[in-house]
Formats: sequence, structure tokens, C-alpha cells
Amino acid sequence: MTSTPIRVLICEDHELVRTGYTTIFSAQPDMEVVGDAADGRAALEAARRLLPDVVVMDIRMPVLDGIEVTRRLAGPGVAAPVKVLVVTTFNVDEYAYEALRAGASGFLLKDARPKELVDGVRTIARGDSLLAPAVTRALIGHFAERLRPTDSARPALQEVVRALTQRELEVLEQLAEGLSNSEIAARLSISIETVKTYVSRILTKLDLRDRVQAVVLAYRVGLVAADQG
Repeated sequence: MTSTPIRVLICEDHELVRTGYTTIFSAQPDMEVVGDAADGRAALEAARRLLPDVVVMDIRMPVLDGIEVTRRLAGPGVAAPVKVLVVTTFNVDEYAYEALRAGASGFLLKDARPKELVDGVRTIARGDSLLAPAVTRALIGHFAERLRPTDSARPALQEVVRALTQRELEVLEQLAEGLSNSEIAARLSISIETVKTYVSRILTKLDLRDRVQAVVLAYRVGLVAADQG
């Protein structure tokens, strides 16, 4: 809970879904729905005007898709990036991976339970990323071919290896496999707090915003093979 309500903007083209999200978030004592949008252009304008703490974004939006909206709100070069939580029907949505690359702080599936949705918004609002282990594994499997590195990625891999200690590389590999902090702690026989410290160092050294970007980078440069996800 926070003393100031988390300001949420809902961007979803289906009215029933928007209404459902509004009902769920409005029922939380620490959240306030500041607006909604039914198409991408309206979402972009609303986010810039209302300055929400978290934007709940559907990928398949009319006029301007959710990926482009996310890129303009949170992508590389954005001076004051907005936190975006993508909620998508992953099994039929081939653009989820691109949304993460565009700057989303995480995503959930549309069949997530209300508690998962609420917890997801809270997680992103406090500055953490949301990439559930099960979702990470599904993402990796679905986009295995796209995630395979090219020869041009090899110098970047060498840079990553030089930047991190051996233990930090191990933690990054576990992140890329979709393990949670507690799972990493158990596998490496270290405390959860130590894992958090390593993750923080990895993000700082590689100039990454969150663990979502760390996972994407690990696969893009070939630190972890896509077919093992």
C-alpha cells in the first residue's frame, strides 16, 4: 500500500474489458483509475496529458497499435518514460516480444486472475519489472527463431561478458531462463537479497532499465540459447 494512490490509465479497445479493469482497479484502496482509451492515438494523448503511474496496455489497438504507443511512451530515447504493463492474449498475439523491446515494463496474459493483475500494477508502480517465469518460458519458446543471435550480436556478447563478473553472468542466465528471485537463490545457494543485489548490479553495468530488458538482451546476444527455454 502507498499513501498516494497509484494512478492507472487503461488502454483497451473492448468496452467490456475496459469496464472490468476499471471495476477491479477502482476497488483497490491504493489505486485510482485516472482515465481510459479505446484506441492507440487516444491512449498516447491520455498518457501524456494525465501522467499516470502505470499504463495498462492492450497490444492490438486500433488507429495506433499498442507496440507503437509503448515505444513512444517508454522506448529508447524517451526523456521521461512511462511504466507500461502489457496485458495480452499471448497465444494468439505475435507482437508480445516486440512490446517488451519497445519498453514495456512487463506483461500478463488476459486470463490472469484479478489479484495477479492488481499485483502486477503494484509491482510496476514501485519500479520493478513484471516478467512471470511461466510467461518468460512461453515467450522464449514462441519466439525461439526470432531470438537466435546473429553474427553481428557476437561483439555485444563479448561486451556483456567483460562487463559482468562470473556470478553476475550466472544470475543473468537464470533470469533469461525465466527463474524468479527465489528460484535463482535456491539454485545458486544464495539469499534472495543477494540475488536482488546481483540483479541491480547487472542492470547498472549494462545500462538496462529492468529485468525485462535484461532477459531480452541475454537472448539477443546469445548468452542463453533460445531453444533451451
